Amino acid sequence: MSGRAQGPFWADKRVFITGAAGFLGSWTVKELNRRGATTIGLVRDGGHHLSRRDDPETEPHFIVHGRLEDYDTVLRAINEHEADTVLHLGAQPIVGVANRSPRSTFDANIRGTWNVLDACRELRRQVKRIVVASSDKAYGKAARLPYDESMPLNGNHPYDASKACTDIIAQTYHQSYGLPVCITRAGNFFGGRDLNFNRVVPGVVRWALRGEQPVLRSDGTMIRDYIYVRDVVLAYLTLAERMEDPALHGHAFNFSTEQPISVIALVRRILSAAGREDLQPIILGEATNEIPEQHLSAAKARSLLDWSPEWTLDRALEETLEWYRGWLGAPVACRRVEETTTAI
Repeated sequence: MSGRAQGPFWADKRVFITGAAGFLGSWTVKELNRRGATTIGLVRDGGHHLSRRDDPETEPHFIVHGRLEDYDTVLRAINEHEADTVLHLGAQPIVGVANRSPRSTFDANIRGTWNVLDACRELRRQVKRIVVASSDKAYGKAARLPYDESMPLNGNHPYDASKACTDIIAQTYHQSYGLPVCITRAGNFFGGRDLNFNRVVPGVVRWALRGEQPVLRSDGTMIRDYIYVRDVVLAYLTLAERMEDPALHGHAFNFSTEQPISVIALVRRILSAAGREDLQPIILGEATNEIPEQHLSAAKARSLLDWSPEWTLDRALEETLEWYRGWLGAPVACRRVEETTTAI
């Protein structure tokens, strides 16, 4: 299948993953472990996004407890564990949290990024490839769609601005210091292990499985890209492999299914997949600091990386529902959740 990074590449790699206990991070660790990499995970607050009961394969080989904002911890982790690959996935990922607390979001997303990259600058002979997770939100509101990588970064709201800064800082460290950095800009991730239930997919899935009417804070008309988390993992690992070619260093890549959909249409697809078309959404229309339409062109990734998504929306939703059926059916004692730093 196209776009799959091949296992032998990772067999002798030591990979430092920020946000390793989070939604995207846990899937990434699992795939890297499967491919034979040695994984070192930065985990905030001494906790895990999910209990080990869910899937022990998501556990990094080495866990470093600390925050992105703590430079000494980041430097020590990369240095002492001799990481040759850095996947900077960690961030404060929730738009609502960013609106309520821009300072903490800027601390995690902006200062955290320069900490990771400056540690890599100090260890430039050791670190061979760095992938920095930005976001489609970094583009902000644009006059034309879909976004492509040549367009300016115009994030104006707190979360969007934090990811635009993340992106620009990563470009700076490549241009000024020659660091082997590439940047990812993906649409909205979804899939199992996402316990931020204020996001549309896990929130609607939980309501559907409980037989409750979904409640939408938006008016349902906003159009977005949605991409399955397992496709995102394969995209990031494919990019990291292709970075053996120095000509790609400094580039940003969009990752998208290129099939934008409105929130209300997505909700109906989820309800259909769950067999609960009878549940009528309650539409509040209260969302603020949201851009009406955002979607990406992935032409550059197709051309330069030979990447394309492997899951259709319906197949991905089926797998997602299956995960949540198992999770929500577990005893409460086994569903302890720790707040953690993840990416989006």
